[in-house]
Amino acid sequence: MKQFLDQHFLLETKTAQHLYHSFARDMPIIDYHCHLPPNQIAEDKQFENITQAWLYGDHYKWRAMRTNGIDEKYCTGDAGDFEKFEKWAQTVPYTLRNPLYHWTHLELQRYFGINDILNANSAKKIYEECTSKLNTAEYSVRNLLRKMNVRTVCTTDDPVDDLGFHQQLRSDGFEIPILPAFRPDAAMNVDDVNTFNNYLTRLEKAADVSISTYNDYIAALKKRHDFFAQNGCSVSDHGLEEIYAEDYTQGEIIGLFAKIRSGFQLTLEERKKFKSAMLVTFAEWDWERGWVQQYHLGAIRNNNSRMMRQLGPDTGWDSIGDFSQARALAKFLNRLDSDNKLAKTIIYNLNPADNELFATMIGNFNDGSVAGKVQWGSGWWFLDQKDGMTKQINALSNMGLLSRFVGMLTDSRSFLSFPRHEYFRRLLCNMFGNDVENGELPNDIDWIGQVIQDICFNNANNYFGWQQNTKHPASTSLVSTK
Repeated sequence: MKQFLDQHFLLETKTAQHLYHSFARDMPIIDYHCHLPPNQIAEDKQFENITQAWLYGDHYKWRAMRTNGIDEKYCTGDAGDFEKFEKWAQTVPYTLRNPLYHWTHLELQRYFGINDILNANSAKKIYEECTSKLNTAEYSVRNLLRKMNVRTVCTTDDPVDDLGFHQQLRSDGFEIPILPAFRPDAAMNVDDVNTFNNYLTRLEKAADVSISTYNDYIAALKKRHDFFAQNGCSVSDHGLEEIYAEDYTQGEIIGLFAKIRSGFQLTLEERKKFKSAMLVTFAEWDWERGWVQQYHLGAIRNNNSRMMRQLGPDTGWDSIGDFSQARALAKFLNRLDSDNKLAKTIIYNLNPADNELFATMIGNFNDGSVAGKVQWGSGWWFLDQKDGMTKQINALSNMGLLSRFVGMLTDSRSFLSFPRHEYFRRLLCNMFGNDVENGELPNDIDWIGQVIQDICFNNANNYFGWQQNTKHPASTSLVSTK
């Protein structure tokens, strides 16, 4: 019987163990999509306790606690920090076979050197030990990034954000680039006209222009797109239920914007046309700038209207949707490709039923101009776990080139989430190792090791054009990751 979470965790063969420990383990991390708050990095925030670092804003944990019968006051409510941690500790034993069980204990080991199992009995001891360490300078958020050998971080930012914290980080000379990503979801969401018009007021202020006409609106957004580029942005991102690819004329969109500004709601068909036009516009700007564009598709959000009213979005009430993706996605990418305006593109699915669809879709638009120009992104959100990532890797292997894959990302709001990269790397090495030992791949460890290192770091490094060195420019002495 193997020991839980030992050095060979998830590595079933000697070859897998060699591939991980000799090639994958020490590769740096490029986290090209996450939701880390840049203000906390700029301030080099010091968390007062493990609850603040672990449970504030983590809707994965909140969903598990609610399912375990924990009252909302211990999730998002006014209970004390230790009380919240205690309720999470009581929940952890019930998360067996949920990725939270692995993530929780990986994070305790990698950041804090704690090998104890978290439960009600160990809660106080673990809380005090983690909190004590978090109150030292070595555990500030910048040092947490250094600890995990993070080389670049891309945050997720609205066009109206002033990017002041990103500017401060550059001014401070922080050696890990914290780059913004242009996320214009609110700038094209016309489902509710009043909400959209209120957003335009914010856009007017950010762009320092008046927005009366569609041309004003486009000029304001383009000004913000340019501003992001001036502040180091080279990545955009869209979180959508589905791609919109309706036919439209410029005159129609101008008229629809006038209707919106007059306070009239749009029909479903009109909303789809407007969103289609905006997606093409943003994509063309990304192509002009040489950016990488990302599309996260398939989440059905804010399903619980009562809790949405009470807590707002991103609090754990979202799920997998069953949207039809293929035809519109093909039409959208084809339109851009036909005009030779298709930027490097990463598409992510949330519904696992779409795995093979996405794996084959990317091959339609990889034209030989760039290795892996159109990518199918790693298992996302509900698929960010052992089964989901394994299926994604297998489908990509079967229908594309896994060797050109840009690899893992955290998609997280937590500074303690970087062991997810380790989790992915262990799974990847295990799959290659099993194939070698089964005689399905040659025993060419040097080449397979190179491919693994490419997937872990090099491919993303080249794809995004950041060209980071493989040696970290600074280090800090925390708990060993070995």
